[in-house]
Amino acid sequence: MSGTGLGEELGALDARARALALLRIRSRAVAVAILPAAVAVVLLAASLQGRISGGVWDAVRWTVTAVALVVLLVAAAVAFAVSRARPAVSPTVAVTEESAPDLYRLVRELADRLDVPAPSAIALTPDCDSWLEDRTHPSAQPRASAVAKGLLARRPRRRVQAAPVLVIGSPFLWWMRVAELRAVLAPVVAGTGPSTHPDIAAARRFVRGLDAAVADGVAPGQGAIRGLPLAFVGRVARILLRGCREHTAEMERCVAAAASMRAQGVDYALRIAAQEQVGLAYAGWDRLLTRVALPAWRMGRWPSRLDAGVVSALTELSRRDRLAEGFTSRLGERPACDLLEEPGAADEAASLLAARLFHGGPAENGPGWSPVDWQQYPEEVVDRKWRAEAARLHRTLDAMGVPPTSTIDSGGPAVPTLARVIGHLTGSPSGGEELAAGIGAAVAREEAAQAPVPTAGDTTKGGTGGDPLDFWGSDPLPLFPLQPPRTGSELLADHVVAMVCCAAVDTAGAAPGLDWLDGPALLVEGRRPADLGGPVLSLVEDGDAEPLRVWLAGVGVRTDKPVRLV
Repeated sequence: MSGTGLGEELGALDARARALALLRIRSRAVAVAILPAAVAVVLLAASLQGRISGGVWDAVRWTVTAVALVVLLVAAAVAFAVSRARPAVSPTVAVTEESAPDLYRLVRELADRLDVPAPSAIALTPDCDSWLEDRTHPSAQPRASAVAKGLLARRPRRRVQAAPVLVIGSPFLWWMRVAELRAVLAPVVAGTGPSTHPDIAAARRFVRGLDAAVADGVAPGQGAIRGLPLAFVGRVARILLRGCREHTAEMERCVAAAASMRAQGVDYALRIAAQEQVGLAYAGWDRLLTRVALPAWRMGRWPSRLDAGVVSALTELSRRDRLAEGFTSRLGERPACDLLEEPGAADEAASLLAARLFHGGPAENGPGWSPVDWQQYPEEVVDRKWRAEAARLHRTLDAMGVPPTSTIDSGGPAVPTLARVIGHLTGSPSGGEELAAGIGAAVAREEAAQAPVPTAGDTTKGGTGGDPLDFWGSDPLPLFPLQPPRTGSELLADHVVAMVCCAAVDTAGAAPGLDWLDGPALLVEGRRPADLGGPVLSLVEDGDAEPLRVWLAGVGVRTDKPVRLV
C-alpha cells in the first residue's frame, strides 16, 4: 500500500474511532436515563420472589418506580425533541440536473475517479467556499407521492445513508476554468466516502440534533407553554454537546484529512495553481460586495449579476497588478459557468440570496427593492446615492439654522450649493462636529424606518415554505455584516464627497461611473480625477478648504452654482 493510501486509511480509521466515541456518549446518556428503571425492575423482581418485604422496602420500591417513570418520560420527551429538532441548513440556490447536466456529469465522473459515492445534489452559495452538507433529516424531506410509496414498499427495507449535497461557491463557477473547478472540488467530493459511513453518519446526526435542540431552546417568541420545555431540552443538549466537542472536532479533522489524501492523485499539480485562483476570487468577491454591492443594497437596489461582476473585478485587478499578468491568459479557456444551461438565471438567484444574507433584503422585488444591471448602475445607483446624501447634508444644515446661499443674481431664490457646505465647515470645527452628529442621527432614523418588519410567517423557526431562509427567520439577517457602523466623521466625509461629485456632474461635465474594485467613481472626460478623499478630510477634520479648492479648480467645478438634489 502506498504512503498516500496508508495515510487515507489511518485518517478514516481515526474518524470512525471518534464517531464511535460520540455514539458511546449517546449510549451513556441512554444508560443514565434507564438506570432508575433498571433499579425499579430489580426491586420489583426481588419483591415478587419474597427476598424483600415490609413497609420500608415497599416505600422504597414505589418511590424508585415513580422516579423511574418520571425519568423515562422526561428522557423520552428529550429524545423526541432532539430527534424532531430541525438542524440548520445553509441558505443556498438549488441546481437541478436539468439546469446543469454538464456540471452533474463532471461531479459524477470525479466521484467515479475517486471511487466514492456521488453527491445527491448540487447547490450554489454566494460565497467563496465549497463543502458537503447533510440534508437527510426527516423534517427537511419532502413527502413521497403515493406511487413512490408503493414502489418503495416492494423493495427490501434496509437503511442506506444518502450522500450529502455538494455546495459550490458561485464566484468559483464564473472565475474558474472547468479544469480548475474540477481540481478544487476533488477533495470536497472525496468527502462523500466518509460521509456515507454508518458510524460517522450516525455520529453527525446525533451532534446536529443536539445543536438544533440548543438553538430551539434559545429561540425567541416560543411562549411559556412551549418555551419552558424547549429551554429544558436545550440545557440537556448543551451538557451533552460539551462532552462531544473534542470528539466532533477531531472526527471532522480526520474526515477532511482522509478526503484530502484520497484526492491527491486527481489533478494534484493543477490544484496548486487553482488554489491561487481561490484566493484571488475571494479578494475580488470581498471588494465587490463591500464597495460595489453594498452602496446599491443601501439604496434598495440589488445588482443582479454579482458573479459576472467578479470576473470584471478580477480582470481589472489583473490589469493593474503586475503580479497577476498571467491570470488574464486564462480567460480564453472555457469558464466553469458554461456547465450551467442558464448562467444568467443562476447568477441572478445567487445575487438575490447574497443581498439577503449580507444585507437583509426581502425575498421578492418591490417598490423599494429591485434589481439593477451593471449598465444601469452609474445612473441608477451612483448618481442617486450622491444626490440622496447631498440632500441629507443640506437638510441637516437647514435644521441647524445655517443660512442658505442664493443664486448669482442677488435677488434669486435660495439654492443648494457647494459653497454653503465649504463655508460652514471652514468658518467653525465645532460646526463640523454638530453637522456630523446631525447626519448620523438622520441616517439612523432612515435606517430604522427602512428596517423590515417581521411577520408571523417568517419569524417562526423551522418554517416549511420554499424560501431557503424560512428556517432562519428575519431576526438573524444579515448573517454576515459587511461593514462596521460608520462614525459621524466618516458619514460627514462621505456626504461632503457626494456633494462635491454632484457639483462636478452639474457644473463641470463630469459623470457618475463604476470602478470594479473601488465602487462608485467620478469620471471627468472618461477618466478618474485625482483622489478626492484627502482634500475632503482636510476640510472635515481641520477646517482647511485650500486642498479642496485646488482640486475643484483642477476639475473646473463652480462652488456657487446650484446643484440638483433629486
